[in-house]
Formats: sequence, C-alpha cells, structure tokens
Amino acid sequence: MKPSEETLDKLQRDAFEYFLKESNRANGMVPDNTRKDSHASIAAIGFGLTAYTIGVERGFITRAEAIERTLTTVRFFRDSEQSEEADATGYKGFYYHFLHMDTGRRAWESELSTVDSTFLLAGILASAAYFDGEAPDECEIRSLAEELYARTDWQWALNGGETVSMGWKPECGFLPYRWEGYNEALILYVLALASPARAIPSESYKAQTRTYCWKQLYGLEFLYAGPLFIHQLSHMWIDFRGIQDEFMREKGMDYFENSRRATYAQQQYAIRNPLDYKGYNEHCWGITASDGPGPTCMKIEGAERCFFDYTARGIPHGPDDGTIAPWAAIASLPFAPEIVLPALQHFNEVYPEVTSKYGFKCSFNPTFESGHQSKPGWISKGYYGLDQGPIVLMIENHRTGFLWELMKKCPLIVEGLRKAGFTGGWLQLL
Repeated sequence: MKPSEETLDKLQRDAFEYFLKESNRANGMVPDNTRKDSHASIAAIGFGLTAYTIGVERGFITRAEAIERTLTTVRFFRDSEQSEEADATGYKGFYYHFLHMDTGRRAWESELSTVDSTFLLAGILASAAYFDGEAPDECEIRSLAEELYARTDWQWALNGGETVSMGWKPECGFLPYRWEGYNEALILYVLALASPARAIPSESYKAQTRTYCWKQLYGLEFLYAGPLFIHQLSHMWIDFRGIQDEFMREKGMDYFENSRRATYAQQQYAIRNPLDYKGYNEHCWGITASDGPGPTCMKIEGAERCFFDYTARGIPHGPDDGTIAPWAAIASLPFAPEIVLPALQHFNEVYPEVTSKYGFKCSFNPTFESGHQSKPGWISKGYYGLDQGPIVLMIENHRTGFLWELMKKCPLIVEGLRKAGFTGGWLQLL
C-alpha cells in the first residue's frame, strides 16, 4: 500500500514548519539543527528561501509573509560585513558555512564555503524568479539578488587552478581540496559559469567532469557517488531531464536518469545488506550524510559494531553503521516514486516513533542498542535544515515540477547550463 496524497501533504507541511518556526525573523538566519545553541547554516538559509516560494503556492504561508522573510534575509546579506576579518559574515561574495544566529557573523572558525554559498545563492535566485511583481518590495528582492550574485568572485575561488576550491579561511587561506569528481557541486559550476563579470572558464567544468568515476553496481551502470545526497541536491533547482553535457551525451543518458539508478542502487544495497544490519530491506533504505548514534563501539550479538556521529555515509564501500535517513529516500521521490512511496509507507508504519513535530527526524539506527531507551535502537534527537529542505523541495518537484519550471525562468541557470555544454530537451525550447 502506498501513502495517500494527504500523507505527502502533511509531510511537506511539517517539514516546512522547520523554516517558519526555527528561523530568526530579525535577520533570516536558519539554524543548522534543532539542538540547543545551534548556529545558522547558510545552506539551510538557501533551502528556506526556496521553501518559502513553495509555501506560498501550497498555502502554507501568505505571499506577504514570504516577501517579508525573504527581504529580511537578502537585506542582511547585502549589509553584512564582507572582509578578511575573522568574524565577518563573508568575503569575496561568499559566506562562512556557519553563522551566529543572532549576529550573522562567522561561527566555529568555519570555512568560507563555496558550495554552501552556492545553495544560499540558489535560494536567493529562486526568490528573484518567483517574486516577479512590480510592487517595490518584489522589485527590491530581484535587485538584491542580482547584486548578491554579481559580487560573488568565482574566479578568485579557482585559486589559480582549473577546478573550484572547496573553501577558504582567513587563518590559513584556501583549503587543499577542490570540487572534483561527481558531487553536489554540479549547480556550483552552473552558477560560476554564468557570472557576468567573474565567471570561471568552460574548461573548468570539463576539468571537473574528467575526474568522474563511472561504475557498474548491482547490474546498474551510473556515474558513481556513495552518499545519496550527492545525487539529489543540485537536482532540487535544476531539471536535468532530457538535457545532456558532453559526458552524458557519450553515455547516452542524463543526470536525472543517473540519479534514478543511484536510488535503485541504494535499495539493492539494503536488500543485500552485506553488513547484516537490522531493518534493512527493500522498503528501508537511505544512506547519506546524516546524524548517527556514535562515536562508539560495542559488542552486539557477538559482533563488534562501531557507530559514527554525523558523517557522510555511502554505498557500497561505506561508511555504513546501520543508520537510515528517511529524508534521503524522500528526496529521491522525483527519480523513483515507485520505490520511494513504499519506503515512506514503511517508515510510517514500522517506525512511527521516528516522526515528530517537523515530520521525520534526521535518522534512526535499529541495530544500535542503548539501555536508556525503552525500545531497541537509536533515533536522532533533532532535525536538520539540510534534511528538511530537500523534503519540501523534492516532494514539490515530484508532484508539480513547480521549482524546476520556476528556475527555467532564471537566465543565470540557463546561461550556466549552456556554457557547461548542456544541450537538448527543454533548453532547446527556450
């Protein structure tokens, strides 16, 4: 039995409430998670801005309230300090990964994150595409979005190399890592290519695709990445159905089909369950970046088991400690609803305790044993903005394609895709 439309309605609405109730109305900051004293995550802010447009369409929030929240946020980023100071909000048009909820200044000595800044900018651009009216406040949203995007110095982020750096810190300069291999930064390259004054060259995108890893797994051939979120995040804003870059033209498929295959590979891994974890089956899967019960090791049924805390779990090579993230399955809804909807039903029926005020909690682990719980297993204590956003956005893309259609009206997305070499499909019709 598959879940009803009312079930999807409730899950989407509950996840949306995270952004309504947890954000700081004074500056637009959205917490990374619901734990006490959590800092804001700029990616979660970008997810929240995007979610507001869906909230208006669904009647979860009025257009006026969404405009007010959006303006508060984009005004904050326009006015926030951009400098090399250690406690600034950002530098060179990028922003620190984590910011203080009250001041919006850098937290935890976190890095100036190029990909998290991209998700923030994607949310800002979604707002600009949606609020297309002639009222002064809607005009201001569009104007500020253009200003914030234009000042992002993508050329600087190359740090003299072909591919984009993952980040920078005032204490030590650029991080030694770059966005190479197939990863969640596909949309980063699209936006970096489209910049009117600070664009990276098209060769940078080709350099990134040269590092791709094509695999066959469980009889499925696809562009490999272990954690499921990598196959989802860029797809929240970009409809990859029917459009191809040079890499995908050679493979005779597209990134949407690639994500469908990656979703099926997750299910197949759970069916095979090579490490013999409790709960894994055709309806219980979703291995990705998520909270976990560790770090700790313990002997369970005669076997030594080690558990991690928050980490990027993946298949088939791990890390895998028996932790399932329901949001990871839900965020694949547009790609493979025929296996995602039964998984959603399974989570609701077999693990009702995983659901609370904002829908599914981050993750759970049936294998983990704790004497402090009445029921065997472990459940994440809180919610993460990085989980709630994909639930809201991908349910909507599955049901109506609203966000995909909205972002096709964003000239920067279209320009970036074309500069990356994408052709065919809806790009030909524009």
